Amino acid sequence: MHLQRPFRFGVNMFVPGSRREWTAKCRRAEELGFDVVGVADHLESPAPFPAIILAAEATERVRLTTFVLNTPFYNPALLARDVATTDQFVDGRMEVGLGAGYVKAEFDAAEIPFPSGGRRVEQLEQTVTTLRGLFADTEYQPRPAQPSGPPLLIAGWGDRLLRLAAAHADIIAFPGGWANTTGDALHLAGVAQMEERLGYVRGLLGERADAVELNILIQQVIPSAESSATPDRFAPLPPDAPHSPEELPSVLSGTPAEMAQQIKERSARYGFSYFTVMEYNMEIFAPVIAALR
Repeated sequence: MHLQRPFRFGVNMFVPGSRREWTAKCRRAEELGFDVVGVADHLESPAPFPAIILAAEATERVRLTTFVLNTPFYNPALLARDVATTDQFVDGRMEVGLGAGYVKAEFDAAEIPFPSGGRRVEQLEQTVTTLRGLFADTEYQPRPAQPSGPPLLIAGWGDRLLRLAAAHADIIAFPGGWANTTGDALHLAGVAQMEERLGYVRGLLGERADAVELNILIQQVIPSAESSATPDRFAPLPPDAPHSPEELPSVLSGTPAEMAQQIKERSARYGFSYFTVMEYNMEIFAPVIAALR
């Protein structure tokens, strides 16, 4: 049996150029009942930390997260300073989302070498241990608003990354599948693949299993009017792909009531309690939140 945590719902935002547009979107997410506003980290988008501080000014309740930082881009000690300062300025509402990075084109654009997957996980581990170590030091300045630092989310799919997450993360996030080495396509996970990954993580977590929150990034939210659509832009589909797209762990389909039932089933089957959708699905998903509450 999985510990039944209260549901949390996040939306991963892409920051527009206008301050007014950004604050309006953040307020709208809070009005719709989302618990977490996430800011993506891509070179073509504004920097995540200023966006989070501005989101905090525009909202009252939602938590704010980097979903997720392209960690090899950051010096760990300098990142700790940015995290601690941001956590202060948002009154402790911050969560830190970290990933190993996978889009080679972004590394090329930044003129940063694109290391092997193993080396990127090593860089992520160095960052995690630096953050944890500095925030545990009561003499460290700047102090984050939360004594031990903000909750840490680590996102990924592979064995080495999940071992790191099981050892250090407060939240483990599954992207719903895995990317190829250049980040050109996301391969959606089927039921068997998702169960295997979660079984692997639970074996690593051991006694920490009930203390760690599990997140999934929902890749598609398909309303009833579009029920004939399939997530064909994610190719190839997994070998065990079902005939109904809503049976894929990272896809929801149907009416709000049907999608709410799918959320309950994913929670019972896989142990997910924290569900994140992309900004373009924010309005579509809002009635699902209302149905669950």
